[in-house]
Amino acid sequence: MVRPASFGFNAETAQNNVFQKKLDGTQKDIQQKAVAEFDKFVAALRKKEIDVLVFDDTSKPVKPDAIFPNNWFCTLNDGTLAVFPMYAANRRLEKNDELLKMLVEKYNVRDVEDWSEYEAEGLYLEGTGSMIIDQEHKIIYACISPRTNKSVLEKFAHAHGYKAMLFFSRDENGTDIYHTNVIMHLGETYAVICLESIPGETERIAVSQLLIATGHEVIPITLKQVHAFAGNMLQVKNAKEEKYTILSKSAYNALTKEQKEILQTHSNLLPMDITTIETIGGGSTRCMMAEVFLDKK
Repeated sequence: MVRPASFGFNAETAQNNVFQKKLDGTQKDIQQKAVAEFDKFVAALRKKEIDVLVFDDTSKPVKPDAIFPNNWFCTLNDGTLAVFPMYAANRRLEKNDELLKMLVEKYNVRDVEDWSEYEAEGLYLEGTGSMIIDQEHKIIYACISPRTNKSVLEKFAHAHGYKAMLFFSRDENGTDIYHTNVIMHLGETYAVICLESIPGETERIAVSQLLIATGHEVIPITLKQVHAFAGNMLQVKNAKEEKYTILSKSAYNALTKEQKEILQTHSNLLPMDITTIETIGGGSTRCMMAEVFLDKK
């Protein structure tokens, strides 16, 4: 997780992220609120014995979205550390060699891949924002959007022996959903997904059937719940191998009693209050956490 140094509204990403909204207050006020939310978030994770690596963002150059590291890098359980092509020019500044070095020093990294060259061609693939990766079954779920290019995604999937399950996902206005992880979350034994956002019936059925075939109970959510970030969760394990599903308070409050009960049969729910981060940044708990699937040295 990256502790922000200059969190704020990013006009570059707002072009295709309809979830971002401006709030009243000075840049300093917003930054202070975001840091307070971040620190409470980390403390809550550590209290549950969930291992968290915190990396401090640098104040120069200004990187308003540095708090969302899952978009620019990811790790795979085969020892791969991958860096991705980013849509917004000011988000490319988030790519940090020091953070990568820290991971290489602490973990067994077999290979470091940099896919950034596609930025020059205007082709993007924003990490686990663009891709929901089922590492156990070697499947990548992704909705095509200005930030998720089909050909780059297929090349990435092929390079790692993954099957790509591609589909379109749109909001109530017919706008492409910018990141797959806004409408879909994959746990070990369940999947939260906004099926009503997938306009193609064939795609909708294919995605559902693949999730069920790989042992996931499908928990559908609505577009209204998506706007409360109910699709943007992450399941993690603590030191005792206990499962926790991390979500925001707004996501938790948007879920129905029945949805919560089903989720709780699979995982412990851990809601976080990140109102400032979520509203201004247009991303929620999942975006703030980049999982480490590498073995410790």
